[in-house]
Amino acid sequence: MSFGTIRQLGFVVPDLEQALRHWVERLGVGPFFHVGHQPVNDFTFRGEPSPAPHFSVALAQAGPVQIELIQQHDDAPSAFLEFTREGREGLQHVAYWTTSFDDLTASVLGTGHVEVQAGRSGSGAPDERFAYFEAGGPQGTIVEVSEVSGRKKALFEAVAAAGTDWDGTDPVRDMTSLVTR
Repeated sequence: MSFGTIRQLGFVVPDLEQALRHWVERLGVGPFFHVGHQPVNDFTFRGEPSPAPHFSVALAQAGPVQIELIQQHDDAPSAFLEFTREGREGLQHVAYWTTSFDDLTASVLGTGHVEVQAGRSGSGAPDERFAYFEAGGPQGTIVEVSEVSGRKKALFEAVAAAGTDWDGTDPVRDMTSLVTR
C-alpha cells in the first residue's frame, strides 16, 4: 500500500537553535522559517481532547522534501513528548500531504496504523487538518497525514520557493513573514 510521495521529514530535537545551525552550516539546507509557538487547534492525543503542546517549528526545503524541526517546550501529552521521553531525538515522522484528507487517513487506518494525535494547524481553518499515526515496528517512525490546501498550501509553496537557488543569506527567518502576505 502506497500513501503517495513522502513530502516532509519531521525531526524532534532537544535544542532547535543547535539543530538549525547543524542543518544550515553542516548540511547547507535553508532558509528555515521559524515560529516560536506553533498554533494548534482542536488537538487530540490518543483519542481524547487534550491541551495543545507548546512547541517551536522551523521549516525548510531540501530538494523535493520539506524538513521540519520541532522542539516541544512543555509536558503536554504529544507524540513529540513520547519520542523524547523514550530517549530519542532525530527523525520522528514522515509526512504525506493531501487534499483528500478523509480518504488518505482511512487508507492509513486500514493498514493497521493507530492515530496518536490530530488537530488543525496554523490558523485553524477547516482545511488545515493533520493526524499522526503509529504502526509499531522496529524503527517506530510515525506517519503524518497533512491536509495541504488554502493558507497551509501557500505557506509550504513559499518555503519551497525560498529554498530554490538559496544563496546562504538570511538562513533563519520569521515564518510570519510568509503567512501574512
